[in-house]
Amino acid sequence: MTKSTASAPSVTPPALLREVDVPAWDHDTDVLVIGFGSAGASAALGAREAGARVLVLERASGPGGSSAIAGGHFYLGGGTPVQTACGFEDSAEEMYKYLEALTPDPEPEKLRLYCDGSVAHFHWLEAQGVPFDRSYYPGKAAIQPGRDCLIWSGNEKVWPYRDIAIPAPRGHKVAFDGPDGGGALAMQHLSSAVGQSDAQQLFDVQVCNLIADATGGICGVRFRQDGQLRHARARGGVVLSAGGYIMNTQMFDHELAWMPRDLIKHGVPNDDGAGVLMGVSAGGAAIGLHQAFLTSPVYPPESMIKGVMVNALGQRFVAEDSYHGRAAGFIVEQPQGITYLILDSATFGYPPYDFFEQKLVDGYETVESMEAGLGLPQGSLAKTLADYNSAAAQGEDPAFNKYAEWLQPLDQPPYAAFDLSVGHAKFAGFSLGGLSTSADAQVRRADGSVLAGLYAAGACAWNIAQDARGYSSGTCLGEATFFGRRAGLHAGARIRD
Repeated sequence: MTKSTASAPSVTPPALLREVDVPAWDHDTDVLVIGFGSAGASAALGAREAGARVLVLERASGPGGSSAIAGGHFYLGGGTPVQTACGFEDSAEEMYKYLEALTPDPEPEKLRLYCDGSVAHFHWLEAQGVPFDRSYYPGKAAIQPGRDCLIWSGNEKVWPYRDIAIPAPRGHKVAFDGPDGGGALAMQHLSSAVGQSDAQQLFDVQVCNLIADATGGICGVRFRQDGQLRHARARGGVVLSAGGYIMNTQMFDHELAWMPRDLIKHGVPNDDGAGVLMGVSAGGAAIGLHQAFLTSPVYPPESMIKGVMVNALGQRFVAEDSYHGRAAGFIVEQPQGITYLILDSATFGYPPYDFFEQKLVDGYETVESMEAGLGLPQGSLAKTLADYNSAAAQGEDPAFNKYAEWLQPLDQPPYAAFDLSVGHAKFAGFSLGGLSTSADAQVRRADGSVLAGLYAAGACAWNIAQDARGYSSGTCLGEATFFGRRAGLHAGARIRD
């Protein structure tokens, strides 16, 4: 079991019902899937592969969930057809070493399965109709502006990870022409595949409780439809794939109190933690509820990566070529949450997204006037820039080992400062904590034992994506579909067994 400590959520879970209290079963199926995002769709498809009957229950009026508003990246590697076509060598072992180094509390069995099965999972996604071009986007961007597929979507070339694992780009964006809509296109194909699989689907229903049999195993759910309470039996298992909890005000205020209060919450209204809370009601352990993804990108243009980020002490604190989520994770930890991006005339540009509100503070003719204008300790910024410029002129960065491609002395006045501070700039994010699960997505108790008949995948499960610092774009969709499918396959196999 993961070394992370289980914690009780601040919200009281719903009651766990007993089979003896069910007056009658309105539906009888093999595998019951709660939530119809990418994890739920993959669970349904996995269960159908196993020959099981499937019922999907979705609170919204159609499939999609937060997966449908994602950019459409899947973090895949080990030598996918796209990597090979674009001239990049990769292996499951290098992918594993990278993810193990980035993950705060890695679970080796899960990581091995994900990395070793990455190429096969790519083929499985394509078999469901999810399209990927054999193309590469060479720029550094939060998401490709066009339909190019492969991108460096994490910290693969950031120190120390580039020394731990041979770098390779692994962000695979769905073939969609534009920065927004890739997740919706992926869901369109996954939901279509579910429809073609003859899985039964019910929309506009809200699952209220899990139901346990006499042995304590989960055997069904109670849900509300058209104002009526109904019950559905699941002979193989129930898969919780109901999303995260970023929209749950109480959990945001308590579990995620460290996040900026004016956060742009990335999710859908139903990301209220219902899946996590139902899992806890059955005895499942909730892990990492204080963890979340956070971002406030400052690139493109790429020239801005050549600047330096300094805190209220005038000191650098992170390699500026880090993935935007990693940088944001460090920004919120700085004194008073204050951070400025310092540029000179040769590197000047504007942050890419107006809604993050990273405003230009001012322009300055000298480093000394900039230091005074920003209210930094006397001599602090001057020393930071002097040390940085001296090393950058030699193609080095002994302080943070920024990749040589992004090293350039900042010695061409005038200078400029952008305010990246918490409370001034805006940040976006979503929850990452969830139910402890096995490699087959079985929900686990705090002692590591599994709850018979209960599974969790996607944003309500604790898997590879564990914090902002170690996140790589595509990890959520990648693990949601990978472990969602494993949940369906395992639950479906229980019928045969």
